[in-house]
Amino acid sequence: MSTPHRKPLVFAGSSQKDLLAVPEEVRIVFGYALHLAQIGQKHTDAKVLKGYKGAGVLEVVDDYQTDTYRAVYTVRFEGNVYLLHCFQKKSKRGSELPREDKELINKRLAWAEEHWKANQDNKKG
Repeated sequence: MSTPHRKPLVFAGSSQKDLLAVPEEVRIVFGYALHLAQIGQKHTDAKVLKGYKGAGVLEVVDDYQTDTYRAVYTVRFEGNVYLLHCFQKKSKRGSELPREDKELINKRLAWAEEHWKANQDNKKG
């Protein structure tokens, strides 16, 4: 049985530092979800993040003790997986994302698109 091709994981902004700051138990769940995305699969807890066209932006939510953590990533750009945001959920309104987090995700998603396009240009030339 052959090993599936593993797409590179690209960290947007402080997402790598933020991932390393969550509790180890949460980091294991998020790390496995990102690994699955890298080999073209989807974690059973990964859900499409609402408000983004298509199924290319996903989130994994994990609870630890009394806190909830989220990792948001995209598989929208062929060949890479981008970790956009990793954070402790602080929203007081159920599962809704706070405005600041939505804005940060949008900013990092735009950066990921630019990064991906630049790499596509480098591959052509």
